[in-house]
Parts: sequence; C-alpha cells; structure tokens
Amino acid sequence: MAAQLETIQIETAPNPTAAVIWMHGLGADGSDFVPIVRELDLSTCPAIRFVFPTAPTMPVTINGGYVMRSWYDIFTPDLVRREDEPGLRASQQAIEALIANEKARGIPAGRIILAGFSQGCAMTLQTGLRHPEKLAGLMCLSGYLPLAGKAADERHAANQDTPIFMAHGRLDPVVVIERAEKSRELLEQLGYKIEWHEYPMQHSVCGEEVDDIGKWLAQILA
Repeated sequence: MAAQLETIQIETAPNPTAAVIWMHGLGADGSDFVPIVRELDLSTCPAIRFVFPTAPTMPVTINGGYVMRSWYDIFTPDLVRREDEPGLRASQQAIEALIANEKARGIPAGRIILAGFSQGCAMTLQTGLRHPEKLAGLMCLSGYLPLAGKAADERHAANQDTPIFMAHGRLDPVVVIERAEKSRELLEQLGYKIEWHEYPMQHSVCGEEVDDIGKWLAQILA
C-alpha cells in the first residue's frame, strides 16, 4: 500500500459538499495551482474543498535522470512513443486513494472533480476514465491522454457521460497542441463529450482560461 500523498487543502466555505482534486505538472508540487482558487468566480458554487496533492520524487529520464516531483517517468519528447505504464498505474492508485478519502469525509463520487495540468492532466484522464463510479467532471489542462491504446478496453462505463473540459495553448512547446487534439479526437471517437478550449499561450494558464474554468465548475456543481 503506497503512502498517502501529501496535500494542500483549501475550503471555499465550511462544510464543503463538492471536491476538486487537482494534480500539478512535472517538477511542480501541490502549491502550484493554489493561487488560482482565489481567481475563480465560484460565487454560484456550493462550498468546495480543493485538494492539491504533491507527486512523489523520481528520476526523470528525459531530464537526464534528474530527481524531481513526477507522477510517472517520461522517456521521449513526443511523450507517447514509450510510456511508463507502471508509474502511471501507481499514481492512478494514489489518486484513487484521494477519491476514497473524500468519500470517507462525506463527499460522494458524483460531487468529485478530477483536474490536472500537463502530467496532472494525463493522470486525470488515466484515473477518471477508469474510475468505477460516476465522477462530477474531468478538467484537463495542457495535457494528453496516456496509454491511449488501452483506453477503449480499460475505461469504465460509469464515466461515459462525465463532462470533460480540455484546454490547451496553441503555442505550447512542451505538450504540442497536436498531441492534445489527437487525445480529444480519440475520446470523441469513444463517445465522450468534450468541451474544448484553446488559447494563444504556451505551456501555462491564462486569464481567459481561468474564467472558462470558473464557468465550467459553476455549471458542473450548480
């Protein structure tokens, strides 16, 4: 049994009835997206608990074996020619434990959103598509679908109709937009409903995107 991930938690009001589990990107940590909570317009949302886990440290091949926070190893710049399947599945289990923890605290799966940026986006899709209960939504920022060839066989019907928000920068040099578009096309072929947004930015987050995230959260959790 893996150790529970360290998390930073923010509640927008007492007694939250919804949760957002938000995974950071390569080399960052749980604090990375904390400032965005203040920028979101959540005025029409119920009380939300934001949970920001920190990935374990590991040597990352593409960075010369440098040890850093990472949800899984990355071998090649195209991200998908060779993938760290054991690492992806280990982090999936760790995120499943966070979902179970929120349920134990009284928030049902149907009020839990998985969110992530870059590698965290990959983990959102890796975990969310396979989760055996319907989740409230999947928020996928500047990332891609990992283990794409296994998604059709491994996905769980419970999340077939779960709303998926995908956003990407047209100028992203890290996860090129074509990689995200291929992921979107595959998900659409599998029958998922994708709300797609793209912005004139690199591998980052912009103000317009923050506005769109706030609108989507309000719509999902209203």
